[in-house]
Amino acid sequence: MSSRDGAEAAGPKPPMRDALVAAAFRLFLERGYEQTTVDDIVALAGVGRRSFFRYFPSKEDVVFPDHERCLADMTAFLAASDEGHEPVRRVCDAARLVLRMYAENPSFSVQRYRLTKQVPGLRAYELSVVWRYERALAEYLRGRFTGRPDGNLRAEVTAAAVVAAHNNALRSWLRSDGTGDASTTVDHALGYVQSAFGAPDTSPPPERPGRTERSGGGGDPERPEDVVVVVSRRGAPLWRVVQEIETTLGRG
Repeated sequence: MSSRDGAEAAGPKPPMRDALVAAAFRLFLERGYEQTTVDDIVALAGVGRRSFFRYFPSKEDVVFPDHERCLADMTAFLAASDEGHEPVRRVCDAARLVLRMYAENPSFSVQRYRLTKQVPGLRAYELSVVWRYERALAEYLRGRFTGRPDGNLRAEVTAAAVVAAHNNALRSWLRSDGTGDASTTVDHALGYVQSAFGAPDTSPPPERPGRTERSGGGGDPERPEDVVVVVSRRGAPLWRVVQEIETTLGRG
């Protein structure tokens, strides 16, 4: 059998970009990140240095090969929004694009997480990537909050909260070696952001099984309905008023 036949039997080669990433992580795991050079990576991948830098500006970039694509997808997703989209829910959905990127390849994502924890330079690089995601979310929110009181502040705080909630849940999933349902974990975390900063859900609550609605107020005749009066200063933020109401109801 000829060498060409052997190559065909082994299947098609991965694209050069994927081959460089695979070679890099193989060497990182075997030798360590600091001990691996770009020359080592291209030698294992069977390409030249020029090919490496065509895809990756630096060795750090090969550790995060998919973030540029994900950032572009997020930007396009937000740009396609319209006035009918509730803005906080929209940025939470945009953050889920990042989760999808990690969940596409759990083993690679876990390897990268472990490597990043070990190398301070990669942690700093990762922070710069996270900052770019946060900037994209904040820019969209600033446009939606234009003209509102503290619109810019609200946009910045909400964007930071979305990123913090997403990353907290994502790291929890990565620490579990990528087991379990990452979407459920992230949805739970982003639910906190939605309840704190988003518009209330106006959809009717699901009907409780076995409950019959009564006419004339619908209350429990055995227990009179509570009336709660909350006194708040003029100009108090809405979240503070809601917090006071929840605290009062919790005492009942």
